[in-house]
Amino acid sequence: MTFAGLQEPTGVTDGMGSTARFAYPRGVATDNMGNIYVADLVNGTIRKITPAGAVTTLAGLAGNRESCDGTGSEARFTAPSGVATDSSGNVYVADITNSAIRKITPSGVVTTLAGLAGSVGSADGTGTAARFSSPVGVTTDRSGNIYVADRNNYAIRKITPAGEVTTLAGLAGSRGSADGTGSVARFYYPEGVAADGGGNVYVADTSNHTIRKITPAGVVTTLAGLAENRGNADGTGSAARFSDPAGLAIDSSGNIYVAAGHTIRKITAAGEVTTLAGLAGATGTGSADGIGSAARFYNPSGVATDGNENIYVADTFNYTIRKITAAGEVTTLAGLAGFGQSADGTGTEARFYLPYGVAVGSSGNVYVADSNNETIRKITPAGEVTTLAGVAGSSGSADGPGSAARFAFPLGVATDTSENIYVADSNNATIRKITPAGVVTTLAGRAGSFGSADGTGSAARFSGPVGVGVDNSGTVYVADKNNATIRKITPTGAVTTLAGRAGAPGNADGIGSAARFFEPYGVAIDSTGNVYVADFGNSAIRKVTPIGAVTTITDATLIHASPAGVAIDSSGNVYVAGAGSHTLLKITPAGAVKTLAGLADTPKGSADGMGSAARFSLPFAVAVDSSGNVYVADTDNHSIRVGKPVLADVATIDISSGLVGAARQLGTSPQTAGAWQWSVIRRPVDAVADLSSTTVRNPTFTPDVPGLFRFRLIATGGAATSITTVDFTSLAQGGGRRRAVRR
Repeated sequence: MTFAGLQEPTGVTDGMGSTARFAYPRGVATDNMGNIYVADLVNGTIRKITPAGAVTTLAGLAGNRESCDGTGSEARFTAPSGVATDSSGNVYVADITNSAIRKITPSGVVTTLAGLAGSVGSADGTGTAARFSSPVGVTTDRSGNIYVADRNNYAIRKITPAGEVTTLAGLAGSRGSADGTGSVARFYYPEGVAADGGGNVYVADTSNHTIRKITPAGVVTTLAGLAENRGNADGTGSAARFSDPAGLAIDSSGNIYVAAGHTIRKITAAGEVTTLAGLAGATGTGSADGIGSAARFYNPSGVATDGNENIYVADTFNYTIRKITAAGEVTTLAGLAGFGQSADGTGTEARFYLPYGVAVGSSGNVYVADSNNETIRKITPAGEVTTLAGVAGSSGSADGPGSAARFAFPLGVATDTSENIYVADSNNATIRKITPAGVVTTLAGRAGSFGSADGTGSAARFSGPVGVGVDNSGTVYVADKNNATIRKITPTGAVTTLAGRAGAPGNADGIGSAARFFEPYGVAIDSTGNVYVADFGNSAIRKVTPIGAVTTITDATLIHASPAGVAIDSSGNVYVAGAGSHTLLKITPAGAVKTLAGLADTPKGSADGMGSAARFSLPFAVAVDSSGNVYVADTDNHSIRVGKPVLADVATIDISSGLVGAARQLGTSPQTAGAWQWSVIRRPVDAVADLSSTTVRNPTFTPDVPGLFRFRLIATGGAATSITTVDFTSLAQGGGRRRAVRR
């Protein structure tokens, strides 16, 4: 059932203009015919938009995210991000989670050009012998070479048309911000790439907040921005500032366009930076069309240009594709913005915007990291939603009480026995603490300073922390996603690395730094101090003992689930939010995996219901209370869902068919419930007969006309519920039909 919020799924619809729907469009590219290609990340598809605005799906099947070559809807992608085209009309895709580069012919035939799905690494080589680690951006040059922003390897890779992969610049496993030639240069999570007519490659060096240039000989220089100095200032060269630049593109005059900080920036060949469209900062979010600073974007990611100097933008969190003319006039080409809001209220009156983390306090309150609203929300057992800390739409890093505090894309949330709340404030790279009264302080890390250093308080460094959990002694554990490590924080704020090695993603069991993780998302701690990890990139659940010994407790059962959230009940059962499969899973202490709710290999949805009848859309977090209720952050539905334990009780009737006018006895088996709610949910035409009672265990019923009657029983016992039905067919006496007398 839906506990709070209103489900507003983005959608996967093909169609014209605003009738089309996207789910986190990430990359965008154009061909020489004026068509636009979109990497629709969460749908796992590549979409095509004609010059007239007609949207179709070129390859992949929405809701089926995996890795498979084939034609059109037979092909599968896991998380397509970057997209580029060549002069022959082929489309190239950076498939992030598959760590592969895919090729799509004009007829929709998909092949894997380089890399091997599910195999992460940094090896150069030809075709499947090469390895990547979360490639995000992709571009092509006039000779048909492909360049890749190999994000987690901190490197820019080059692929020849024959599939031979080499490293053009940067060194795998070594991040930083150094200019130089080839492996001497350093990058920090590069995400966007574009090539000009002279074979130079430009890079959006995202976590360095700079734009870099690489010559064909591999010489790297910084074109604009200043490393580790985030901002929005226009200016020339190092005087300019960027905030997490993502996608970029180049026009025929050599101007570079960059998506950064809710804006589209323009850089001339001389390095002069101006803001072409949008308004930076928290007040600049939105989806308004207009000219220049009157327009609004929401975390745009991909940028492309056509031959007429138009710029196309994948406006990711608005779920739309925007068009900008050379004069800076912004219009919405395809998709419809406006999903996700922020409103306090009870039940479905409340609104969330990409709720990510969820935790249950000892008093039964549910706490939610409402990531895109930059707030922490509180839901009472009665479903009343209030904002505990932060202000919707206003990001920052300020400590303080309630609305005086600021967060930057908070993700994980957990509570201790005193109902203090701990938050993985991801874009601030900090761990925050909130008292029950709503007073926010920074427990560890320093806002805006990314890294992997152990230390106490502000001396420690994190990079993209996602999941957070607390044990009985008040020790906090963190899934430090971008560092591929599990961190530990004592109550006094001393941070150490429990398992994994910063900058070395992989998939290996072992003790401490010998273990490897790949994008760990969620953590949960059992009563004996073991830490369970949702290892998203490896599609596995890992167990870490108090001494840091890591083992994998699931096999290939979760291969397509992309586990993001994890929780543990008092019996040792592990609950998993399967973001990739849109399901809720349960792992018993013996290791048996079953799907508790939702149905894998079906399109995402928002339906309430029992078991496989329920539908989710990107469930990213899960929590369980002492009564066995399971709470799910159904992220892309902008809602919090609750699953109640199922009773064994089922509805019964003494016989399945009998004569009209003969009383029938209903009941339950095995009679473990304490409360019952009966109803007649189907009657024949003209029937008016009803149950003797709707709230006793064993009501009677006397059919008044021939035909099928269906009864529903909602049985409850404590927190557990069962919803079952039973049918009865009434037969006419003597073969005739007896009509009811209307009252």
